[in-house]
Amino acid sequence: MVKKNSYKTDTLLSHLGRDSAANHGVVNPPVYHASTLLFDSVETLLEMRRDPYIKGRTMYGRMGTPTTFALEEAVAHLEGGYGAIAVQSGLAAIVGAITTFVGQGDHILVSDSVYKPNRNFCEDFLARMGVEVEFYDPTIGAGIAKLMRPETKLVFLESPGSHSFEVQDVPAIAATARASGAVSIIDNSWATPLYLKPLALGVDISVHAATKYIVGHADAMMGLIIAGESHYTRIRHTTALLGYSAAPDDVYLALRGLRTLSVRLARHEETGLMLAKWFQDRPEVERVLHPALPSDPGYEIWRRDFTGASGLFGVIFKPCSDAALAAMIDGYDLFGLGASWGGYESLALPSGPSMARSATTLETSGPVVRFHAGLEDPRDLIADLEAGLIRMAAVNGGEESRGI
Repeated sequence: MVKKNSYKTDTLLSHLGRDSAANHGVVNPPVYHASTLLFDSVETLLEMRRDPYIKGRTMYGRMGTPTTFALEEAVAHLEGGYGAIAVQSGLAAIVGAITTFVGQGDHILVSDSVYKPNRNFCEDFLARMGVEVEFYDPTIGAGIAKLMRPETKLVFLESPGSHSFEVQDVPAIAATARASGAVSIIDNSWATPLYLKPLALGVDISVHAATKYIVGHADAMMGLIIAGESHYTRIRHTTALLGYSAAPDDVYLALRGLRTLSVRLARHEETGLMLAKWFQDRPEVERVLHPALPSDPGYEIWRRDFTGASGLFGVIFKPCSDAALAAMIDGYDLFGLGASWGGYESLALPSGPSMARSATTLETSGPVVRFHAGLEDPRDLIADLEAGLIRMAAVNGGEESRGI
């Protein structure tokens, strides 16, 4: 087994979660399809009942297999947690983490910029369970102290927001939550464990839609929860009660994607910044939403806390007709129209962040489009975007777009 603390991240990505000696010399842990597990003796069975999550073993296939444990071990180490829990989707990771710590009569604070399915869960399910959800300005920083109450049990962060891209002051918010006795959880899907270490910044729990960059190939659903020892045990218990189970083939695909995460992210970051800077110079654009641009309001915090950027960003266009926006997007050759991101493919999605907010608004004069920079040649992507702006101008009756 690799000496975990002796190597850099890129090396660890190739070696964590592997044990060829336990798998007949095979490099990759195989996919274990398992429901029933047999035991050698009653004594062994009783031991597992006392502790059903002993590393490398489990009571039942739903609780994990050696493939699952390999992924969990690797991700927990990368993010600096005691343990990780693989579940069936990013939303499942959010739900499993939140429901561990809240009950009837509790109050929680949730960033106004969170992933829409997270907001739906909070406004619908949690409300029916008697939990009061209050959305807060994502840029509030240490000012969140004024929103804390005796009954506040949890603070949820997402940095940057996946549609409006505000960067949160993670250390300040996490410290305030801890001082008030509340648990802090962050959605770290945008940065991955490589570009942000939230637990090192004081956050208690990190969740991921591993469907995105960790899987990286748009072919599997996966969620991950990473926590310190005290919180890990409680969350593991909750996810078992909920019946959560990550599919073995999806776990294998996530583990495979993890091996190339570093090289893929570097390309996503490079291309994303190239496209964002190109958009900044366009007369059709009002503003680009990308934390790694020096002009972005969250740039200084991003530079302080993050070590890189992914390929997801937003563009606020100047006013145009719905037909003009549709002409731009529908005619793309390389940018697919889809709601996910993090795969090798480039995507474009009309976004209305102001429509999914309650504590704040994102002031825009025109439509917002979220772009994901894939692994295609950036010159081809820019040509595709240029052609889209020409179509927009033609339908909108404005001036033709400038050449590349």
